[in-house]
Amino acid sequence: MTEDMTEETRYTAYTGETGTLVLAGTPIGDLADAPPRLAAELAGADIVAAEDTRRLRRLGQALGVQPGGRVVSYFEGNETVRTGELIKELVRGARVLLVTDAGMPSVSDPGYRLVAAAVERGVRVTAVPGPSAVLTALALSGLPVDRFCFEGFPPRKAGERAARLREVATEQRTLVYFESPHRVAATLAAMAEVFGPERRAAVCRELTKTYEEVRRGPLADLARWAEQGVRGEITVVVEGAPAPGPAEVGPDELARRVAAREEAGERRKEAIAQVAKEAGLPKREVFDAVVAAKSG
Repeated sequence: MTEDMTEETRYTAYTGETGTLVLAGTPIGDLADAPPRLAAELAGADIVAAEDTRRLRRLGQALGVQPGGRVVSYFEGNETVRTGELIKELVRGARVLLVTDAGMPSVSDPGYRLVAAAVERGVRVTAVPGPSAVLTALALSGLPVDRFCFEGFPPRKAGERAARLREVATEQRTLVYFESPHRVAATLAAMAEVFGPERRAAVCRELTKTYEEVRRGPLADLARWAEQGVRGEITVVVEGAPAPGPAEVGPDELARRVAAREEAGERRKEAIAQVAKEAGLPKREVFDAVVAAKSG
């Protein structure tokens, strides 16, 4: 035991083993959605690191439990400094519980730096799975859910936002975004411009709360609707881009795809077969495109 390990930390004697970092999912709205294990972890952790200690207090009251260990704040403003402090305690053997305001830590919330540092130091990291706005919105959207990607919050500045959207304009997976209520109208308008006004989407607000609403439709319609003002926590789900048809892939592009596969180590025959399959074209047409490119 070192001198700076006070009674508050309640650690057992040093055993030579590191502690455990526990990432705990918290309700995104309805406190009744709290995972059953959360109460036990709150009571048993040596340290509870919370994005907002006031919200943690309200959550504990709803669950009928008080944190058994020391409570510290862990938010964007002190994340860098606090990460180092918590890693020291974890290496000494502490059990540290990390909770954010809603959902899973690290998903557009504080936590990534602490997890990365814990992994680097060989500290065990586990999780209490819980509610997720990403998965809840995706399931409610009515859009394809077999393949999706989470894009977090779009950039605030219009130029940067448009550039980021253009990066995924041809992405065929369903896209999921978080957005603030006062920027969602501008973001939906930018999406309609970049992705196309008819691209399907869903705006999910106040999920699991009293005024939950899921508004579905083309991006242009949703952008006009949002101009009237939108309140609450917002998650936007956007349909992926349609797969390109055979007519959209020209000879030069076919030859480029084959060359890229060859550079990656594939034999030309296999590369031509794969490109033909992806483009929905006969292998002979892809072969002719490669020959034409070589001749040119």
